[in-house]
Amino acid sequence: MASSNVQACVQSVLQRKTSAFFGRYEYVSPFGVIVPLDERIPHDFLILPQDASAKAHGVHEQDVVSVRILSYPSRKEPGIVTIDKRLGCADTLDLAMESVVASYGLRTTFSDAVQAQARSIRVDVDEELHVETKRDKAGHDEPQRQDLRQLLCVTIDPVDAKDFDDAISVREISPEKYASAATSVTACAAQKETDAYYELGVHIADVSAYLPWNSPLDIEAQQRGCSAYLADRVIPMFPEELSNDACSLMPRQDRLAMSVLIRLTRSGELIDYTITPSVIRSAARLTYDEVDALLEGTGTASAITPTIEKLLRLANHLAQARLRLRTKRGALDFDTVESRVMLDEHNEPCGISIRKRTSATSLVEEAMLLANECTAQYLEHAHVAAAFRVHEQPSEQALYDAAALLRELNLIDKAQAKRIRLADPFAMQKVLAAVKDTAEEYFVTSLLLKAQSKALYMPYNQGHFALGATAYCHFTSPIRRYPDVVVHRALKACLCGRPFVVSGVARQDQPARLAQICRVASEKERAAEGAARASQRIKMAQYYQQKIGEKSMATVTSCECFGVFVMLDASYAQALIPMKLLGEEWFDFDEPHMMLRSQSGDCTLRPGVRVCVQVHSVQVSQGKIDVALVCD
Repeated sequence: MASSNVQACVQSVLQRKTSAFFGRYEYVSPFGVIVPLDERIPHDFLILPQDASAKAHGVHEQDVVSVRILSYPSRKEPGIVTIDKRLGCADTLDLAMESVVASYGLRTTFSDAVQAQARSIRVDVDEELHVETKRDKAGHDEPQRQDLRQLLCVTIDPVDAKDFDDAISVREISPEKYASAATSVTACAAQKETDAYYELGVHIADVSAYLPWNSPLDIEAQQRGCSAYLADRVIPMFPEELSNDACSLMPRQDRLAMSVLIRLTRSGELIDYTITPSVIRSAARLTYDEVDALLEGTGTASAITPTIEKLLRLANHLAQARLRLRTKRGALDFDTVESRVMLDEHNEPCGISIRKRTSATSLVEEAMLLANECTAQYLEHAHVAAAFRVHEQPSEQALYDAAALLRELNLIDKAQAKRIRLADPFAMQKVLAAVKDTAEEYFVTSLLLKAQSKALYMPYNQGHFALGATAYCHFTSPIRRYPDVVVHRALKACLCGRPFVVSGVARQDQPARLAQICRVASEKERAAEGAARASQRIKMAQYYQQKIGEKSMATVTSCECFGVFVMLDASYAQALIPMKLLGEEWFDFDEPHMMLRSQSGDCTLRPGVRVCVQVHSVQVSQGKIDVALVCD
């Protein structure tokens, strides 16, 4: 291993992380002064006297504004900014949340042109079905749309969902009728002997039907990349007229969809699949809670008729079978718990919602994963560049470090450590299974997750390591992810037997343009995820602001030289026990074993240890919670 005493000096700064931020406006003649709200930005910035942006936006002293950096500060010169937007008076805003929006560069408003296009969207379903030769706005042939309204379809979403972009159907197909059920657009595997086949239908809102290339809506969606789900708001990729109406698979409404009809054996093995544009009609809008109640035998919602109940039980059976098959091929199951702060009508924290994987969420997840794999395989077999979801094997160094720490903590043996260093997914499966439902589960899951490479969008397929998939793409959420729109367009081109091209781009520039779309989508995804996490931390800190002095049980998740990180039982929130709050006794940090030992030897803190803590203080703007160790 390399020495830790290597020294280096910065030659140049190639790229800055922050290009915009929120700040408080002050006037110190002749300059405007912007005081950043984000405490991580240590310098005030100036607005030059000739810059009229403050006047143009009607800004007064102590107003909060969104600014764009024109030049960065140096040792000799201050940073210069210009005002893009006035947010309001500092006393009336949730400044911490607004700072998150600005620091991650999230677009919060739609232009008049975008909104006008969204309001003007009208699609005649009957015309879509009966037109003999359909062409898009660019003059490209489009595949014939199938009428699948006879299929029993349902949507399953969280109770508070407003847009419904995916539906499922399941039916039995006897072997004799199988040939008539398949269409010409299939990708065949070895046929299995069985008493019955099952056809799992995954039906996704056909957003691309409403979205001409390079239209205002399309350009805006490319720039946003995805929707952002913050603790107190959703910043959508499309205006609500599209996401909550025309493209929402509402019950008993005819809607355009892209459907994947997947034939499976009873054991979940893939026989073949059909991809087609379609028209569907959802029979019911179900919630995860309603489906879980049915599958667990605790109740049946009125919307679940006997035929829908049969559909759900078949779907649940296939989901369990698919999970077993994916596990056998080496797919990794990072079964994480998601905690969210619930807010009242004033956006104030009023409780904690814990979301765990359930039968209902797994039912939907397995169907979507399989549809994503089938569409990726189809594009891969057709040698089409599109927007594949690529997850490369973890780096050798990341796996070495993770295996070494697991070995030091006696969570794996020498042989397992070697296999993990070689990126053996089955070795990772084994250690994850060994710590399931133990105090070490969170630490081990987090450690192996951090060791993984970051999944990216790329024009060409390179497989998905964590899923154990040879090809994978995102097909199932075009309302909230732009790469899914690209995949839908590519599929339509393939189904018509024509090349897939980015409209309005010269042939020689096609590869570079598609690579740019994928790169921007990856960047915007990271920004949206970062903003979501930051917003949850802020609201969690705000929640605990009312609980100063309260005691709670917690689990140590990691140890550092400056303190101990713990996960609080009641909320799964992360908190820090700083060294000064560990009590009167001195603790020594044992870095190789990631533990803190008291000098008396009576107390050892390491990942997985259960402790009692007391909420000491919070920093809402930074989303930080400090707790004190409570000794027996």
